[in-house]
Amino acid sequence: MRALTIPFLGATALVTALALSGCVANATAEAPATLTVDTSATACTVSAATAPAGSISFTVTNSGQQVSEFYLLAEDGRRVVGEAENIGPGLSRDLVVELPAGSYFTACKPGATGDGVGTADFTVTPTDAAAVTTAP
Repeated sequence: MRALTIPFLGATALVTALALSGCVANATAEAPATLTVDTSATACTVSAATAPAGSISFTVTNSGQQVSEFYLLAEDGRRVVGEAENIGPGLSRDLVVELPAGSYFTACKPGATGDGVGTADFTVTPTDAAAVTTAP
C-alpha cells in the first residue's frame, strides 16, 4: 500500500505544479516596441508618434555636427521621463523606458543647451499585455 502512495503523491504534485505554472503573468517577456530617433541641428524626427504601453526602446542617432540629447517628457512637458544624453555626431544611443498609457512629448537638444528642437506629441496606447493572472 505504501508503494502506491508515494508515486500517487509525486504525480499529484507534478500535476499541481504544471497547472499552477500556467498562471504566471507574461511568462515570456515581450520584445519592447522599437522606435528610431534622428536628431540634428534643426530637427528631432521620431519614427512613430505612438507605441503600446510597456517597454519601449528608442534608438537615437545624431546626424548633426554637435553633441545632442533626446528627451521623453511627461504630459506636463516639464518632467523628464527618460533621456539619452551626450550623443556625439554620427553616434547612436539606446533609451529603454517602461511606460504606462498616456500622453508624452519628445524633444532633442542639439548642443545640449536651450529649449530644444522638434518637440512633438507622443502617445502610449493601452495594452492588455500587462494583465496579470493570479493563481487561486
